[in-house]
Amino acid sequence: MILVTGGAGFIGANFVLDWLAHNDEGIVNVDKLGYAANRQSLATLDGDPRHVFVHGDIADRVLVSALLHEYRPRAVIHLAAESHVDRSIDDPSPFIDNNIVGTFALLESVRAYWQGLPVDQQAAFRWLQVSTDEVYGSLDAGAPAFTEAHRCEPNSPYAASKAAADHLVRAWHHTYGLPALTTRCSNNYGPCQFPEKFIPLLILNALSGKPLPVYGDGLQVRDWLYVGDHCRAIRMVLEAGEVGATYNVGGCDEKTNLAVVEAVCVLLDELLPRAGGGSYREQIEHVADRPGHDRRYAIDAGLLCDRLGWAPQVSFDSGLRKTVEWYLTNPVWVSQATSGAYANWVARQYGSGG
Repeated sequence: MILVTGGAGFIGANFVLDWLAHNDEGIVNVDKLGYAANRQSLATLDGDPRHVFVHGDIADRVLVSALLHEYRPRAVIHLAAESHVDRSIDDPSPFIDNNIVGTFALLESVRAYWQGLPVDQQAAFRWLQVSTDEVYGSLDAGAPAFTEAHRCEPNSPYAASKAAADHLVRAWHHTYGLPALTTRCSNNYGPCQFPEKFIPLLILNALSGKPLPVYGDGLQVRDWLYVGDHCRAIRMVLEAGEVGATYNVGGCDEKTNLAVVEAVCVLLDELLPRAGGGSYREQIEHVADRPGHDRRYAIDAGLLCDRLGWAPQVSFDSGLRKTVEWYLTNPVWVSQATSGAYANWVARQYGSGG
């Protein structure tokens, strides 16, 4: 089996579903079910013996150690993390607790388990750290895309907490020999993403007749990666990645935030026109820019492509259509995700009209 952390979150749930769609090796899925997690994302796995869900915290060493010794996983895929920049600016403490302290606790539990394995199983074991391009900082317009050699220069509390976690993993590899790999991805989008993130926020605000908030001039640039392509990259790195290496995972689809908003509006105008007529573009509203907002991210995934033969298969246009259609056809999931605390957060972050 493999052990996955954060497997009820956005990327985590997509990875669990993708993994079990491609092989029969089981998964122990540990998730503390924080605000952005949703068990409904895994509903199709109810009753599937290959999926063992455990409601628990990766910082609980007694629990994690018990799971490791009971299920004897050959790999740990570490996806659990606080991941929203705005929330990290509002309150950094959960990001320090979960992304840094939680990763440290998990590393220590896994190290103790790994050191107790027979030598051949130690050599075959893998820790795969799933990280983000935000650890690299910001790029100027026209600057070369981030490569794995780019040093970490995080600019938000979230990015700093992920960079710290990556450094811990690197240290545990070099100091203790833990067989670790790291992936750093660009902006993911797709089904089951919590609606505080940009694309689902736009979709749901548009359908509710609310403003579509765009920070500043909207010309910040991001590289967009469909979550299914990311999951495939994780599988390939786990299977054939070089121990100790870092692999960038990018969609090769740089877009300004404003271009993304307009693309969402075009799709919604086609798929579910406004009852009163007109375009959803009329709801676009520029808001005060995020403090310390990185201007541009871009990923050079050449190493992953050259060494492991990976390449993105889903274009932004195709992936965005799939994503919009998913939110339109999954009202139960949306209703669960947008209740209570979510509504309060959006109102505080973007104003009562958000």
